[in-house]
Amino acid sequence: MERHRAKAGGSRTEAADNGRYLKGAKGKKEKSLCPVSGRCGGCQFLDTAYEEQLDKKQKQVESLLKGHGKVYPIEGMEHPFHYRNKVHAVFGYRKGQAISGVYREGTHEIVPVDRCMIEDEKADEIIRTIRGMLKSFKIRTYDEDTGFGFLRHVLIKRGFVTGEIMVVLVTASPVFPSRNHFVKALRQQHPEITTIIQNLNDRATTMVLGDREKVLYGKGYIEDVLCGHTFCISSRSFYQVNPVQTEKLYKRAVEAAGLTGKETVIDAYCGIGTIGITASAGAGRVIGVELNRDAVRDAVKNAKRNKIANIQFYNNDAGAFMTGMAEDGEQADVVFMDPPRSGSTEEFIEAVAAMRPGRVVYVSCNPQTLARDLKVFEKKGYRGAGAWPFDMFPHTREIETVCLLTRSREGKNKS
Repeated sequence: MERHRAKAGGSRTEAADNGRYLKGAKGKKEKSLCPVSGRCGGCQFLDTAYEEQLDKKQKQVESLLKGHGKVYPIEGMEHPFHYRNKVHAVFGYRKGQAISGVYREGTHEIVPVDRCMIEDEKADEIIRTIRGMLKSFKIRTYDEDTGFGFLRHVLIKRGFVTGEIMVVLVTASPVFPSRNHFVKALRQQHPEITTIIQNLNDRATTMVLGDREKVLYGKGYIEDVLCGHTFCISSRSFYQVNPVQTEKLYKRAVEAAGLTGKETVIDAYCGIGTIGITASAGAGRVIGVELNRDAVRDAVKNAKRNKIANIQFYNNDAGAFMTGMAEDGEQADVVFMDPPRSGSTEEFIEAVAAMRPGRVVYVSCNPQTLARDLKVFEKKGYRGAGAWPFDMFPHTREIETVCLLTRSREGKNKS
């Protein structure tokens, strides 16, 4: 079976350029591509050749979705390194020195990281700069055990097409000593930064961002271009971290929907409106529903920014919203759904079925929960008509899948 994927030679060349290719002539492991790969736990497949990674993921999806329609070849990346345009670093202290990095998988132990093979290189560079500035500005990093300290996290988002960069400084206190001088010094070293935000998180919580923030420089958001549309991205709004693969995935999702220009489309879990706006050119009417108020605010801005008149956004629970529409006698022709890793719920799937759409396009970030949810859809009169895996997160165990479900004749006859 032909694979639409990156060639292993391409990924090996890039690894060799870094001077750290992971296999010897006989396949014996010599040196990891990342010095902290054994402690971080984020890149489970980093020391596996890329072609082999894709084979593993293809087989996993085929195994899980067996009997639920054809599984097409996985879509890999030509350059599967440094693809993450959103980078989060947690800050702390060790042996009297400020450190920054990631939490070890399943713990709150900080693994120091200077450079990451899957993160945007400029973002990593900015994080190193911030860490180096702390001593001269007498800024203490936060201690989760004692609750003392100022800087908790740094979040960086970068527009893949526009190059715009957002830096979010997550602090435990609103009082930021020498704030203006700190911002000026950071921008002198990185003039490419387009906006800087201070986010206040003064609670004992595992959440990274708090509810209050202040713009210290720039417009407070960045923009990026995806599928020909410009999107406004704020600090708290969700935007896919791999724009190269996201564009391919969204195009496939819209193609699977089979739009003719007349359909009523519901974009459930719509976020900042990326899928709905991408689909709007081929639909009669698009309704986006999202529970996150900040995301809905961005979605409305995005529709206006792209001059799209046939889309409306609602701040509501998507399942409850669709149930209400069905009770009012309304129907949808297509439903896009992009749930979290935990998948959907039986109540939500019942709400989708109540809308009686001819097609459901399920964008999944977890093939296990996708397989579970497909069984529920089948009970409601829907069947899998095709699944397209995408390697959105190379070197990790994660797999994204676009799955098309169609309404069976039995489903059409059900009341």
